[in-house]
Amino acid sequence: MAPCRLSGLCPPVSVVVTSTIGICYNDTIMHQTQDIIASFDRYLEVRGLHFDAVVIGGAALNLLGVVSRLTKDCDILFPEIPEQIAKASQTFAREVRGNGGDLGDEWLNNGPASLQTQLPPGWDNRLQTAFSGRAIHLRTLAREDLLCAKLFALCDRGIDLLDCVALAPDQAELHKIVPWLEQQDANPQWPAHVL
Repeated sequence: MAPCRLSGLCPPVSVVVTSTIGICYNDTIMHQTQDIIASFDRYLEVRGLHFDAVVIGGAALNLLGVVSRLTKDCDILFPEIPEQIAKASQTFAREVRGNGGDLGDEWLNNGPASLQTQLPPGWDNRLQTAFSGRAIHLRTLAREDLLCAKLFALCDRGIDLLDCVALAPDQAELHKIVPWLEQQDANPQWPAHVL
């Protein structure tokens, strides 16, 4: 299989390769994922709220230490975010902005929830802990499933190349994932750029 054709699809970003964290780059706005999640954990704890979820995307990669970069949100794959938690996350975001921070109201979202039905079978039995606080417990996909999700996003949106590079898949992993990846077709341009 030839690589995805990415010419012109990825916006310019600054990139720093490190030996301990992976790849560090800046292209979006949620600062210090670990700090934001830890602060939100304290925020929920004080209010007697708890949240257990599966996080994916840039936030998950940051929490795992695969990348160290800014991201605009925290993508929750499962479950649907309860109304109390959604409202608390929006109030928290307003407080962060009130203190000079830059956190959008929809920073905690279920944007990628539809991916649940597209991931390889058994993904929910292969989860790993990404963050464990007093009020928040976030798990994420196993490495192979994270790689599937990021390669899927790369081919669908064309903007996840650096996350894929940071995951550093080997030939065996790519060979195993390719048949699954070829079956995915959310982007109407899919056949044109996944050749």
